[in-house]
Amino acid sequence: MLKKLIAILRLTGLIVVVSAFCAASDQPWTTERATHWYSQQPWLVGSNFIPSTAINQLEMWQADSFDLPTINRELGWAESLGMNTMRVFLHNLLWQQDSAGFLKRMDQFLAVAEKHHIRIMFVLLDSVWDPNPHLGKQRPPRPHIHNSGWVQAPGADLLKDESRWDRELKPYVVGVIARFRDDKRVLIWDLMNEPDNDSSQYKDQELANKAEVALRLLKQEWKWARSAHPSQPLTSGVWKGDWSQGRMSEMTRFQLENSDVITFHCYDPPEVMKKRIASLRRFKRPLICTEYMARPLGSTFAAILPILKQERVGAYNWGFVSGKTQTIYPWDSWEKTYSGEPPLWFHDIFRPDGAPYDSRETEFIRHLTQSAQASKS
Repeated sequence: MLKKLIAILRLTGLIVVVSAFCAASDQPWTTERATHWYSQQPWLVGSNFIPSTAINQLEMWQADSFDLPTINRELGWAESLGMNTMRVFLHNLLWQQDSAGFLKRMDQFLAVAEKHHIRIMFVLLDSVWDPNPHLGKQRPPRPHIHNSGWVQAPGADLLKDESRWDRELKPYVVGVIARFRDDKRVLIWDLMNEPDNDSSQYKDQELANKAEVALRLLKQEWKWARSAHPSQPLTSGVWKGDWSQGRMSEMTRFQLENSDVITFHCYDPPEVMKKRIASLRRFKRPLICTEYMARPLGSTFAAILPILKQERVGAYNWGFVSGKTQTIYPWDSWEKTYSGEPPLWFHDIFRPDGAPYDSRETEFIRHLTQSAQASKS
């Protein structure tokens, strides 16, 4: 009888533990867990990365255009600067096209990144630029125009048809995260980039209620992602509006309250960056700036990177090697005509041959990363 009772108690205890785990997996990390996770990381420094030979996420990852030699070469340049992480965009259509092949190429990419001591933040969905993505050969860049071929994930047709989400998006999100959920080469999962961006360059092709629909999708995606039980944190970065208490949009509030670690974008000068950081400290979670650095706007490496280092905020500038994305040109290149390389690059660090745009900049980045490594050891 006693043995039976002990067995029942053990079983009951197991059920309680399993139930607690399942319940916990639906919730954001505790602030203690997030703080501990971040304390184990070096100061995170890197770029938003796409090889110079790809115009968008699809051209980067599709089998016919997956350019591992270029990726290897360019990540080597990142390593030479002391960068230890990169933010890299994926696309749901790649899963639809060939999920096994896509996962294999992700694994190959991660092997190259690991060789260069670089860990990856993967971005699963993205609401910015062209809302009409298609598989196959991608169009060539439009001359002198910033991100003329970048595509949204999902496209507008899928975003507006919520009856398809469980069938076409859930398997992608769960499948990718589950495959790499315990992979140390993956640093963090960024669930959706700028969900409520209305991509004004494609205004006539966007959903009128895009922000509302995108929030519903993000809420679903968060559940899917949690169900895959990743060991890495989940996030979605805030990027516009006022982040002060009581003045946040519904989207911003949801992102901040559900992110395990808080990520944000800021292309503004130092005084604004400092205010942004201060406004997010109340959440008592690690902070990572996943987009910054637009030289003509006063967001430069010299102005911003020391602030991020001092505050121990992770730092991912936009753009690494000048290439098919053409992000050396400013956002206004969609309205204003440029006939050649701008005198002041908007984004990016290197030319396609590996020569730095500004050698003083690359030396400055290297100096900061080396000093951070020295202080950690």
